[in-house]
Amino acid sequence: MTAEEFEALVVDELDALPDDMVDGLENVHFRVEDRPEDGTLSLLGLYEGVALTDRDQYGFGELPDTITLYREPLLDYCASIEELHDQVHVTLVHEIAHYYGIDDEELHRLGWA
Repeated sequence: MTAEEFEALVVDELDALPDDMVDGLENVHFRVEDRPEDGTLSLLGLYEGVALTDRDQYGFGELPDTITLYREPLLDYCASIEELHDQVHVTLVHEIAHYYGIDDEELHRLGWA
């Protein structure tokens, strides 16, 4: 799958997320990279920023939080296009949950990790 095809898949899955999940996102940049900087295939996505639950105040001038999906690890992890759609969906939900302050332990409990 080309980088352009993968990005289109990510956009489709982002558009398919429930409105109440994405309506609260503010100043968040989504991006797709081939791999994490260390070259590993074990990391599917990454949230970088300050979770809403950890912010004192929010105003003008902050850099956007970033959610990155890693194309090659996701492709390596999935055996079919259907599985890829499902895993991109799960990865988006997982990383957006971090934005809202939900940690990995709670995500495991909820079945999203």
